[in-house]
This record gives sequence, C-alpha cells and structure tokens, in this order.
Amino acid sequence: MTVCLTVLVGFAYPLAVSAASAALFPGQAKGSLVKEDGKVVGSSLLGQNFSDPKYFWPRPSAAGSDGYDGLASGGSNLGPSNEKLVDAVRERVIAYREANHLGGDEPVPVDAVTASASGLDPQISVANARLQAGRVAGARGLSTGEVLALIDKHTQHRSFGILGEDGVNVLELNLALG
Repeated sequence: MTVCLTVLVGFAYPLAVSAASAALFPGQAKGSLVKEDGKVVGSSLLGQNFSDPKYFWPRPSAAGSDGYDGLASGGSNLGPSNEKLVDAVRERVIAYREANHLGGDEPVPVDAVTASASGLDPQISVANARLQAGRVAGARGLSTGEVLALIDKHTQHRSFGILGEDGVNVLELNLALG
C-alpha cells in the first residue's frame, strides 16, 4: 500500500497536474515571464527593485539582506508595536515625501512604506503610483498627464470585481514608460 500511494501521490499526481497546467496555462506554468526585445527582464509575479527617479518604485522588501531576494521570500516579522518597524516606517515616510515632493501633511499610502508578507509583491496601489507620477514625469521630461494616463492604462482591477484591490504592476508600468 505504501509503495502504491507513494507512486500515485508522489509521482503520478504531480506529473498529471504539471502536464495539465502546462497545457491549460502555459505562460503561468513557465513563471509568467516578462520579455523585452526577446530577453527575459522579470516576472509579472515577483517584485524587483527600482530606485532611479525616472522609474516607479515598488513596495519596500524585507526578503533577504538587500531585499527582493526570491530565495529568501518573507516579511520582517516585526509587529506594529516594534520600535525597529516604527522607526523604519517613519524614515520611509520622510524619504517618500522628499523624493515625491509631497507636503508634510499629505498622506502617504501604507504600501509605499511597509513591506508585504512575501517581500516580493509586484504591485503597488493606484494611490502610490499616482503620487509617484510627478517625480517620474519630471525625471523623464513628460507631462504628468501622460504618466497618469499610463497608470490608468496599466491599472489591474479587482478579480471578479470584488476580490482584492486595484493595483499597478511596477515592472509592466516601467516597461511601458520605455
């Protein structure tokens, strides 16, 4: 019985599921890779770091020592009352306001200053993207209206109209900027 179940559950079932996913969802089964000029530049499922002012910036990442490490996916495990997290968020809020030329009383989206549970979320909120539009437009010599139109074009809406929140995939938006 043990040998039969091992063969069935350990080999046959995983092979059948892998074959079905490759046949029904080939792009997703291969990692949802994003290509630019025939070259793989990332995955639409994994966030990556952009720090140049002419690009949209992702959420902060606690995955790995430098962040955005797919082999070390995970959050910081710091709770909301942890002083290290409070200090890090405070510093990120100041840096975000400064980089995006925001006033001291202008609200900063929470996803702009906190890492996700995986540390690799590829999306940011629409509010976060719209607040970065002025910086990106200025760095690229574009009008803010042009950049906002790109954000609107690349906004991914809630699944089935009810699940999750609207978001913007940072890699895809940055590729659309050219």
